[in-house]
Amino acid sequence: MNEERELLRDTVASLVEKHAGPEAVRRAMESERGYDEKLWTLLCEQVGVAALVVPEELGGAGGELADAAVVIEEIGKGLVPTPLLGTTLTELALLAADEPDGDTLEALAAGASIGAVVFDPDYVLNGDVADVVVAVEDGKLTRWTGFTAHPVTSMDPTRRLGRLESSATAALGTDPGLADTAAILLAVEQIGAASRCLDLTVAYTKDRVQFGRPIGSFQALKHRMADLYVLVQSARAVVNDAVGAPSPASAALARVSASEAFTAVAAESVQMHGGVAITWEYDIQLYFKRAHGSAQLLGPPRDFLRALESEVL
Repeated sequence: MNEERELLRDTVASLVEKHAGPEAVRRAMESERGYDEKLWTLLCEQVGVAALVVPEELGGAGGELADAAVVIEEIGKGLVPTPLLGTTLTELALLAADEPDGDTLEALAAGASIGAVVFDPDYVLNGDVADVVVAVEDGKLTRWTGFTAHPVTSMDPTRRLGRLESSATAALGTDPGLADTAAILLAVEQIGAASRCLDLTVAYTKDRVQFGRPIGSFQALKHRMADLYVLVQSARAVVNDAVGAPSPASAALARVSASEAFTAVAAESVQMHGGVAITWEYDIQLYFKRAHGSAQLLGPPRDFLRALESEVL
């Protein structure tokens, strides 16, 4: 990672630590729009998180997918509810259009508009708060110029989803493989969340005392946490490769690896915390819900495994 991305990571991490702690996340997920609008404005104005993948001539920062990935991972660590993932995908969709809409891209890059991409109209990221909606179907991109939105209640309260119905559409162009990009960025988010979930568990085992000793000193738990660390780091390597060289195969592999790692870490974290893990006061229950919700979003892991069959058979 170059120095600019390290600086970007540190800046976002600092803002998240200051403005998006556990209590702030809970307030945001229970708010009317499902995210902290002040924090979103701060991230857009001070860091330009919504402008990273948009060219400079269209009001953006002229960055790459890897720049967006850095931010999404940091936000994913804290389960911070933001419309960044949906907005970034919408920008990439509009940039792939035969005639990119400069005004709309500029508004999205500034954070003034919220974007959503429809892969499944029943479960759309940021769907009920989006201003700009693009649908992907049969290799084509279509902008929904008229639509109705309904909030969707899911098991993950930190993830805002909506059900959308179109009433007017306009053709944009050919799909550049947006589902693969979405899979990669979601995998990045999963890795961020998995790593923080493991960190929280390690910290808990250092504080929780049983039989006169911190439970983290027990050899059996040390081995389990070491195995989880290896699992997360191995998945991270796969995901980083996908960010650097996106393709249908690398996207599928990233999603499978990240889903397996996050699900395993969340399950083990619940076990190591004991019964308190599933109580509202502990954040582990939120990571557990995010792990299982994310694993099904954009298609379950088995769908991505089928996509890999042609690569190995």
